[in-house]
Amino acid sequence: MFSWDKHWEVVIGLEVHAQLQTQSKIFSGSSIAYGAEPNTQTSAVDIALPGVLPVMNHEAVRLAVRFGLAVDAHINRTNVFARKNYFYPDLPKGYQISQMALPIVGAGTLDIETEDGTKQIGITRAHLEEDAGKSLHEDFQNETGIDLNRAGTPLLEIVSEPDMRSPSEAVAYLRKLHALVRYIEICDGNMQEGSFRCDANVSVRPRGQQELGTRTELKNINSFRFVERAIEYEIERQIDILEDGGEIVQETRLYDADNHETRSMRSKEEAHDYRYFPDPDLPPMVLEDSFIEEIRARLPELPEAKRSRFETDYDLNASDAELLTSERETADYFERVAAASDSDNKTIANWMTGELFANLNKSELSIEESPIRSAQLAELLDRLADDTLSGKTAKQVFAALWNQEGSVDEIIDSKGLKQITDTGAIETIVDEVIANCPDQVQQFKDGNDKVIGFLVGQVMQKSQGKANPQIANQLLKEKMK
Repeated sequence: MFSWDKHWEVVIGLEVHAQLQTQSKIFSGSSIAYGAEPNTQTSAVDIALPGVLPVMNHEAVRLAVRFGLAVDAHINRTNVFARKNYFYPDLPKGYQISQMALPIVGAGTLDIETEDGTKQIGITRAHLEEDAGKSLHEDFQNETGIDLNRAGTPLLEIVSEPDMRSPSEAVAYLRKLHALVRYIEICDGNMQEGSFRCDANVSVRPRGQQELGTRTELKNINSFRFVERAIEYEIERQIDILEDGGEIVQETRLYDADNHETRSMRSKEEAHDYRYFPDPDLPPMVLEDSFIEEIRARLPELPEAKRSRFETDYDLNASDAELLTSERETADYFERVAAASDSDNKTIANWMTGELFANLNKSELSIEESPIRSAQLAELLDRLADDTLSGKTAKQVFAALWNQEGSVDEIIDSKGLKQITDTGAIETIVDEVIANCPDQVQQFKDGNDKVIGFLVGQVMQKSQGKANPQIANQLLKEKMK
């Protein structure tokens, strides 16, 4: 709970730019591949040289409709492109082609999980537009370089209602949206490369007041952590101003992650400042019902449906199902392991959310980059299930797999990790433990059942973790009657 909770209410809305996964730009055939040399992926159409005309990218339209259907939004059968006029060095046209009055996607919803349960966040609209170029400052002394490779890249701008009331809710919404666009394969979600960018509109008002406060727009936020920190800072800044008797200025502010502060960038423009008008080179776009229904029929399984299926089909609890379906790649990995392994699904979930996730996080890797393939994890868990490995030695094999020291069976053989299941061999170790621990044996005989855990631990220690703990437990109990 933050200090403002009792006296102030926070109002947050997010504008997210998702770069659509097309092969070319929204109005030209130029490539959108990331990392090309500056100004090598732009054309006369992208910078609107005289005599050229934009041509709509059919795939961008299809992906926008796919998103609209995924959030149960209204799809506008007729939508119009407009020119958004402003002047900036990386905008060679002097205008940006976007959508204003009639966007392709209308009102929809997205549910998020909060401390108080499920909360529905309204989506106001999602519209198609082209990206601008990029201003470069790092490699130029007292100058600015302009790279127009991004100019004309297809974007879907997703605008939420101001329904979020805390930085944590904003991050929950952003994560949910990030997972969704990747699930439905319209955006790769790479925030470092600018494929998924977020602007946050933040205002505060006295608790109980209905009228919205003056908002500021935060730009330059490229990670979930920075979104939360930027909003937190801005809330505190606005409250400090208001409590000192000042007024909030409607403006655009940049978030400086290094200094953890927001700085004024420019006064916030209203829609009329951009002088929107229908683009004369692009007629209204009319979508047929059959086109929309074809896209609906090809929608992949959505995150909520997948989570519900994991609970039902794999008998997982809600927490495990949520973790394993948070990203499509993680869900796919789990299902590949489940299909290849004889282990129970709960064991698979435990190893993924435990050992695998811990190592991925420590190494800052995605599950797609995991050194341990799903087939290898399935084989490891099968060796655990058939008693070839104990829990302890299975973790040793996991570590070796992570370091790519060989296959599961090669690692077991080379390190001598095969579990001892021979009753005679374990019985010898059990006899030795009983002889060496007379006090604990007496405690067990006096009714202290918990001491058995200590004795089993001694057996495991003497066997270097190779003894089957179930057999050791059974033999200890039989011999201490």
